[in-house]
Amino acid sequence: MITLVKKLGLARGLGAANGRRLRMGRTAAAIVMAMLMAFSMVALSACSSGDDSGASDTEEPVATEDSNANQDTEQTAADTADTSAADAESGDITIYTALEDEQVQAYLEVFKAKYPNITPNVVRDSTGVITARLIAEKDNPQADLVWGTAASSMMVLDDQGMLEGYSPEGVDRILPKFKSDQNPTTWVGIDAWETAIIVNTEEFAKTGAKPIKSYDDLLQPELKGKIVMSNPNSSGTGFLTVNAILQLKGKDTDAGWDFLDKLHENVSQYVHSGSKPAKMAGAGETPVGVSFGYAGIQRIKEGAPVEVIFPEEGSGWDLEANALMKKADIKPAAKTFLDWAISDEAMALYKENYPIIATGEGGKYEGFDSDPVDQLIDNDFTWISSNREDILNKWIEKYDSKSAPEEA
Repeated sequence: MITLVKKLGLARGLGAANGRRLRMGRTAAAIVMAMLMAFSMVALSACSSGDDSGASDTEEPVATEDSNANQDTEQTAADTADTSAADAESGDITIYTALEDEQVQAYLEVFKAKYPNITPNVVRDSTGVITARLIAEKDNPQADLVWGTAASSMMVLDDQGMLEGYSPEGVDRILPKFKSDQNPTTWVGIDAWETAIIVNTEEFAKTGAKPIKSYDDLLQPELKGKIVMSNPNSSGTGFLTVNAILQLKGKDTDAGWDFLDKLHENVSQYVHSGSKPAKMAGAGETPVGVSFGYAGIQRIKEGAPVEVIFPEEGSGWDLEANALMKKADIKPAAKTFLDWAISDEAMALYKENYPIIATGEGGKYEGFDSDPVDQLIDNDFTWISSNREDILNKWIEKYDSKSAPEEA
């Protein structure tokens, strides 16, 4: 304590002058006592500060609780991410498609090998039937996604607000003209198919008609009742062929319908499948089937006596495209499928069947004398989409009398 007092300069205030013996008077004693009391208060204040520091130490458990809470939040987020990842690779999904049966089977084998815990429930029919079904289910969608169905139909569904925007992984690889121009994309193309005339050479020789090179050659009187076509109301191939003729002959004139009137005289029936005219020609059931390239080339591979002819004016064409349906419960597995459906793996599968794929990486194929892209007409998809209903209604009014009975 004396040491502390000395530090405060109090020792010098306790001595007397002239070297006499140090005595402490009452006044000096009082001063000392007052100073000691003041010092005691300072000391107590310091101790109190030390207590505050101790109190701060007692708050550490609270900080630990916050840390635990953060850890819990991080764990919950990790668990949610794990659950989402699991949902993306498991569960049932309903797929509507217009792809050919054999294609669906081959493609899905590859998908299932990669995603064994996703179960695709496939509803397969011709383009027109699939499109009509989707529109009928607009208020209560049953499909989770659409796969390999005409882009012209996708545009109709998109105009009605039925598609959910989703840009699949790798969509930047798809050429701009083969996908919607919205961001995120509402539909994405995978491949293109085109009008082809399939001729059974043995049966055709019996007709006496000259070789077919163009649409106009289909009007030969020798071919009356010898041609099978697809119904455009139920078949995407039928629709792309009809709208190609209308565009080539003059879409703002009656010339296209005048041509179809004459062609109608030579048609024996309109069937409800794009590939069926080719199959019938391959089987010898008709000399001429107006179908699409892949279907005809398949008949050649099977050994049928057919020739695949691409009309010199150019082929009508459409894209097979994919889309996510807009609905309350969008399944993560549906997005997984759409990602896979434009992957390099899937594109390699499409390329086995179609020379024109949406990445633009097509090539030379048996049955095509030149670059298949050069065979395609300059399609006006906006015109096609906006006039689709009028075209189909007028076609029904004029030509539906020769439509084959719909298959159950």
